[in-house]
Amino acid sequence: MSIAVRIGLGQSKSVEPDVLLGEDWVAPEGVVDQDLARGRARRGMIALNRSPLARKIITFNLLAMVVMVAGVLYLNPFRDSLVFQRESAIVSEAELIADIFEARLPKDAPVNLAAGDGIDLADTFAGIELPEGARVYVFDMRGNLLMSSEEVATAEREQVSGFGVDQRSTVITDLLNRGWDWVATLTHSTDSNPQGYDARAAAEALVPTVTPGHTRMATSRDPQGATTFSVATGIYQKDQMVGMMAMTSAAGEIDHLVRVEREQVLQMFVIAIIVSIGLSLVLASTIANPLSDLAAAAEIGRDKNARKMSPGRVRIPDLTARPDEIGRLSGAMRGMVAALYDRIDANEQFAADVAHEIKNPLASLRSAVASLHMVKRDDQRTKLLDVIDHDVRRLDRLVSDISNASRLDSELVKEEEESFDLLKMVGNLAEHLGAQAAQKGVEFITDLPPQPIMITGLEGRLAQVFVNLITNAISFCDEGDAVRVWARRRDNRVLVVVEDTGPGIPEEALTKVFKRFYSERPAGQFGDHSGLGLAISKQIIEAHGGVIWAENIRPTDADITSEPLGARFVVGLPI
Repeated sequence: MSIAVRIGLGQSKSVEPDVLLGEDWVAPEGVVDQDLARGRARRGMIALNRSPLARKIITFNLLAMVVMVAGVLYLNPFRDSLVFQRESAIVSEAELIADIFEARLPKDAPVNLAAGDGIDLADTFAGIELPEGARVYVFDMRGNLLMSSEEVATAEREQVSGFGVDQRSTVITDLLNRGWDWVATLTHSTDSNPQGYDARAAAEALVPTVTPGHTRMATSRDPQGATTFSVATGIYQKDQMVGMMAMTSAAGEIDHLVRVEREQVLQMFVIAIIVSIGLSLVLASTIANPLSDLAAAAEIGRDKNARKMSPGRVRIPDLTARPDEIGRLSGAMRGMVAALYDRIDANEQFAADVAHEIKNPLASLRSAVASLHMVKRDDQRTKLLDVIDHDVRRLDRLVSDISNASRLDSELVKEEEESFDLLKMVGNLAEHLGAQAAQKGVEFITDLPPQPIMITGLEGRLAQVFVNLITNAISFCDEGDAVRVWARRRDNRVLVVVEDTGPGIPEEALTKVFKRFYSERPAGQFGDHSGLGLAISKQIIEAHGGVIWAENIRPTDADITSEPLGARFVVGLPI
């Protein structure tokens, strides 16, 4: 795993109030805020022509609704149910009417329907109440039509109270049917005088298919598309079929009911579409609008950076109160932009510090070179040459340290973390640097636990930190002083401490020692250090999620004015 996740752009320390990022919806007016406000005013609640995401949300929601309703209309379950019920009803009606004819037949006398022997067809028709629009036809055994309800009067149908035809409007269905008919007229030629429904022809076509003991029923459509039902059955005398009877229903009697049912579905569909569009607009406004604001803020910053050298800061809308991915995105973008601005500020400050630090040895060099032309004594010339040599080496060391510091961020991101034994690494460093301390007459003490402590990080970079801390401690010690390195494990962290018995750190410098180019050195060591070591160490430790601080060792914590016994640097790293 790369250490980049720990150096993360979202881990900004602090942002000054005058350059606060993000918009809390009551942010102070500024160039970017005004641009965002104007964009929102032009957009309104949601602008479909400017939001492909909103269009997709609405389209997909409507598409699902259309597919569902189209499937219901295509399967047509209510029509199939109504047709089955009507077919059952008309078969029962036809068989009841046939029973009436059979009841009028003599039991033993011969019957000839064609000659009128044994039954008076007209008188029988006169006593039958037919449903409205229905037709009854009587045929002999050869299929010849003998009489129909169209030729003779039938009994007048009694009025039934509490029963009526559904008169509900079918505006939507009628409109769709007219539209379909209009389309059909464009693709098919139509007869200017279409023929009506011929009930007699339907009956005559069905009668020949009747066999003794069986009833035949057929469902068809007339030229205008209305549904019709036809039933043919036998007329029996003592199980002997003596004739046939056919009954046809009125054309389109269930079509209106089907249209009413479809109308209800379509009305619900229209209501569902309106609700779906409304909810889609609300959903789109809660998704597309914030995303549009985030994109607009980024685009405004990009465009302004392209137009002028000192643009206002990019203000990312603050949507972190939202408990969803947009809130997370807003927080991530705000943290990223804040970290980028922190990095820009740090680079600007670093550049200013570098320029300031380089000016000092350059000024010394310029003065020494200018004086070199004027001095005539050899001892003075040698002294000036020593100053020049010291300043050149100081510049070389300073440039090298600056180069290392400037590359540190990118190198920390690129390098891969590994698991290693921290105590083993510190022990190896102590063994090597202990020889250096011995040459100076400084006692070197190590106190490390016997058990290994495994951590995950960049071993080489952490070694650089401890080398810097130990060599600094040795440099502040004189002959007879001591340096102690010890470590302890505390729950989920490990503490590594470097102590010395040197002069300690001035109180006013405790908060400055980790700043770049700050150096508090004895007079004899002036110019030997760039002041970047502790700043680099702090950067490496914080990149590992740890902490580092400096303090003085005092004889008692109760008396902070007492002279320090030495300096202590503490490094805390997570395990």
